[in-house]
Amino acid sequence: MAPQPEGQIEPKIPDIHHDTQATKETCSPGSKENEPAAHVVLYQPEIPQNTGNIGRTCVAVNAKLWIVRPAAFQLDDAKLRRAGLDYWAHLERGDAVNWDDLVTQLHPRPMYFLSRFAKRTIWEADFRLGDVFVFGRETSGLPASILDPEDPRALRLPTSEHVRSLNLATTAGIVLYEHQRQTSEHRRGSQ
Repeated sequence: MAPQPEGQIEPKIPDIHHDTQATKETCSPGSKENEPAAHVVLYQPEIPQNTGNIGRTCVAVNAKLWIVRPAAFQLDDAKLRRAGLDYWAHLERGDAVNWDDLVTQLHPRPMYFLSRFAKRTIWEADFRLGDVFVFGRETSGLPASILDPEDPRALRLPTSEHVRSLNLATTAGIVLYEHQRQTSEHRRGSQ
């Protein structure tokens, strides 16, 4: 399957600005105590302000933010800190040196892949605590090696034909709050 870009042409970013250092953090699916409500994966993020805003949303809903390297900026970037405000200190964060490393660390949690090319909307998914939401690069989305738009785990936000795509931080916020709405309903239903 050929790659299907999410947005504009991918910019050439010099390697000197990339954050390729990943810290090893594991997250044991067997331990439900202190388990994040959800996991947000940013695949090779490019815009520090988006990552900062998504991190702030993760803190708000008790989600863990994962970065799949390389990032197009350093994680101590001033723009990222400004967007994340003082909430960044409360963020639970994981790192992966590449996609395979991430899959190994998060196995066996269910994964959902967000793309404007997906056939299903988030309203058709049945979310559970511990779900993993994978978001692609701002300029090119997820590569074809990860995303199959026909896969039922591939999800999109419905938009009019006049909008090519939504901002990454906006999309992540909508998805996380829909996840929170559904999982709070599941918790109430099981009491």
